[in-house]
Amino acid sequence: MPGTDDDAREAPRKVLFVCSRNRIRSLTAERVFACEPGLQVRSAGTEREARMRVTAGHLGWADLVVVMEKRHHDRLRQKFPEEMRNVAVACLFIPDDFALMEKALVDLLRARMAAVLAPAGDG
Repeated sequence: MPGTDDDAREAPRKVLFVCSRNRIRSLTAERVFACEPGLQVRSAGTEREARMRVTAGHLGWADLVVVMEKRHHDRLRQKFPEEMRNVAVACLFIPDDFALMEKALVDLLRARMAAVLAPAGDG
């Protein structure tokens, strides 16, 4: 029925993955979770040389911002203080030690995101 809690659960959750340059970690995460039911995903980077730089528009779009390291969260808060007040953030604590789509990175992303996406009260 329209207007019920079921509608809210069925709406895709918009997740923005963020790392420094949007070339390995966040791009891998975007590719891994692109076909995940119930999610819409994008990725961006915090640095000037990023493949896709984070914008205020990205943050306004996202229901959840997933950063790879605490410094990414710090940089977002510094660059976008107003936008960051209204968005949920999760840090996966994944260092920049991987190649694009490396199996170890994919496995780590899946494991850490399972905890982030788990419904409240699970676990």
